[in-house]
Amino acid sequence: MSSVDSDAEEPELDLSNSDVVTKYKAAADICNRALAAVVAECVDGRSIVELCNRGNTMMDELVSKVFKGKDVEKGVAFPTCISVNNCAGHFCPLESDAAVKNGDVVKIDLGCHIDGFIAVQAHTIVVQPDPKVPITGRAADVIAAAQTCFEAALRLVRPGKSVAEVPGPLQAIAESFGCNLLEGVMSHQLKRFVIDGNKCVLNRPSPEARVEDGEFEVNEVYAIDIVVSTGDGKARILDEKETTIYKRALDMEYHLKMKASRTVFGEINKRFPTMPFTVGALSDPRTMRLGLVECLNHGLLHPYPVMYERNGELVAQVKATVLLMPNGSDRVTVAPQQVVQSEKKVEDPEVLELLKSGYKTKKKKKGGKKGGGEEGAGQASAATTSGA
Repeated sequence: MSSVDSDAEEPELDLSNSDVVTKYKAAADICNRALAAVVAECVDGRSIVELCNRGNTMMDELVSKVFKGKDVEKGVAFPTCISVNNCAGHFCPLESDAAVKNGDVVKIDLGCHIDGFIAVQAHTIVVQPDPKVPITGRAADVIAAAQTCFEAALRLVRPGKSVAEVPGPLQAIAESFGCNLLEGVMSHQLKRFVIDGNKCVLNRPSPEARVEDGEFEVNEVYAIDIVVSTGDGKARILDEKETTIYKRALDMEYHLKMKASRTVFGEINKRFPTMPFTVGALSDPRTMRLGLVECLNHGLLHPYPVMYERNGELVAQVKATVLLMPNGSDRVTVAPQQVVQSEKKVEDPEVLELLKSGYKTKKKKKGGKKGGGEEGAGQASAATTSGA
């Protein structure tokens, strides 16, 4: 058999393969259930460490129950993070007295994978005694801005459109709510065992920060990630010691000198060769921190630092996994919604027209007539009042 024939028989590992779609959707279902469980436990006084552990433990438990008996790698693809108020993301402490309290704007971020096919999502809630009470004020503004930006991005990240078309409407939406997109945040293409593909959208380009343009294509998968702030959108690292999430830098090699470094790096290569992980998931987190230092000094790991806006500002995040199917976009990660009532709204006619459009192609009616418009049209109109 020739190599050409052998290659031809290899199954496609994109959305044209129904098994791949099944695995993405199974991972998404686990994400949805884990995030809903964390949301339900975000009550006044609940420990942030316990909330992070709850999300990670639930994902581990749920992935163990699917594709049993098959040689399929599966597990956490992004550790559960609980980032409060002006904390923009990646807060997953090993030890902390910090707890969520009533009135806090809480971002929950997590992800899992099955056979390397990744589903991630992030959601923002306000902790309150009665979750049915509408969210108002600046918390409502920033959450509505993030939700509406996401709805716009969902309609822009689709086949036939380009990376360069996405940022403009997002910034217009954020400004209409008196907010700003957070600098440096990207929506990445997801591939098998790749959580941050090279094809990506920089939500807030600048002369100093740009990404390569390109067209979105059918059968691609994206983690559409929107982070919005009531402040200037310029997050900072306050304490590098807070960083607990890392990812192996696959393009870097170095012969580590310290035994502790070789031990921790060996465990990372064995257990977390491609996905981000939390130090808390290592076999001996406290002693292994020493070994991490040499790994970081020589670029063997990518850190996910904890980022902060200025004190007093609020940050909201909406992230979801979206499959670009032939019949339109399929958002496979969803979260329980609170009622959000912002006094601000989008007034730009072009943006409003975009938000009214759909993101699923209507099937042709019998007799060859096409149905008018697209499915999904008008779904964004409720984003500022009752969530996306």
